[in-house]
Amino acid sequence: MNSFEENLLKYASLAVEVGVNVQPGQTLMITAPITAADFVRKIVKRAYEIGAKIVYVDWIDDQITRLQYEMAPDEAIQEYPFWKAKWWEELATTDAAILNVVARDPDLLNGIDPKRIKDANRAKQEAMKVFKNYCMSDRISWSIIAVPSQAWADKVFPSQPSNCRIGALWEAIFAATRINMEDPVQAWKEHAQVSDGKAARLNDLKYKALHFRAPGTDLMVELPQNHVWNSVTSTNQKGIKFISNMPTEEVFTAPIKTGANGTVTSTKPLSFAGKIIDNFKLTFNNGKIIDFTAEKGYESLKGLIETDEGSHYLGEVALVPHHSPISDTNLIFYYTLFDENASIHLALGKAYPSCIEGGKEMSRDELDVYGLNDSLIHVDFMIGSGEMDVDGILPDGSVEPVVRAGNWAF
Repeated sequence: MNSFEENLLKYASLAVEVGVNVQPGQTLMITAPITAADFVRKIVKRAYEIGAKIVYVDWIDDQITRLQYEMAPDEAIQEYPFWKAKWWEELATTDAAILNVVARDPDLLNGIDPKRIKDANRAKQEAMKVFKNYCMSDRISWSIIAVPSQAWADKVFPSQPSNCRIGALWEAIFAATRINMEDPVQAWKEHAQVSDGKAARLNDLKYKALHFRAPGTDLMVELPQNHVWNSVTSTNQKGIKFISNMPTEEVFTAPIKTGANGTVTSTKPLSFAGKIIDNFKLTFNNGKIIDFTAEKGYESLKGLIETDEGSHYLGEVALVPHHSPISDTNLIFYYTLFDENASIHLALGKAYPSCIEGGKEMSRDELDVYGLNDSLIHVDFMIGSGEMDVDGILPDGSVEPVVRAGNWAF
């Protein structure tokens, strides 16, 4: 067996055993592109080897997705199948583990009317709201991993020969997910310990606010009094640990919905709904976006912000060191799963309930009292760089450095 095949097996095992952490007798639901069928079969095999009860696969075809946006009537675009949403809810109520295998095409929907994209996204988010709450409240185990597509590889490695790009992207994915290490599972355990330590320190400090400063950015973000910083590992309602994003380098919490004031400028392109949004700037007043600009993808950004009322506000603040396995590649991946873990970032939309003490058990009304934002969306965007400084404002008003030149100050 060659080293590439060995890495594929390691990657499949990591997704099953560490990502969703499938338990004996548990159902595993996989969503995956049909182009990744060979790799997905390795995941399915490994899941059965460790005792999965049954593994289902929901296949996705980008060409069919594109055809739907081009040719389906408006009424089809503006609705999401009721039966499919209920199917996902049924999986969640039976404690199935959910693994999303994705192969991006950052430009998949170029040329499509932004209104159709906005309508389709809103319909899906409305229909999937119950299932999404299961995931964001950590009631079930879920994870996301990526595999190359030719379109994605072409975007990331345009200067390489076309027949080498898929291989180059595989190597970048292996590096970012620690597959190249001798024992990836142990490497992830050690990584989780370091991340836990950073989150514990921030939780002990209980900053009242964070002040972000960089070229084009001067933003103050207030934090709830009993906010919680989360690390790379999550725990579901049965006490089973899982890692929802692979790769991940962040520690994150939620801001007070009305607590963002100032301006922030993006530092990496945002791939959203098959289109690229780049070089954009957001201005906040009392938490709400009151102005925005974008050199590329303005209409897509406008549609994202106008999804609903909550999409005008922040739902996440995440700290990521500028020097990390992903950032040090100096690659733009054009996929938030990777780019957000190379950069300090914020998210528009819904906040994770785990970002408040006892939040996983709280009702929506209780979360509102604590200032956590609600929305149909949760979309991360990157603001960090080697020029980013972040100060922590302590409850007594004193200020101390948290990040300097993009990296931890402690």
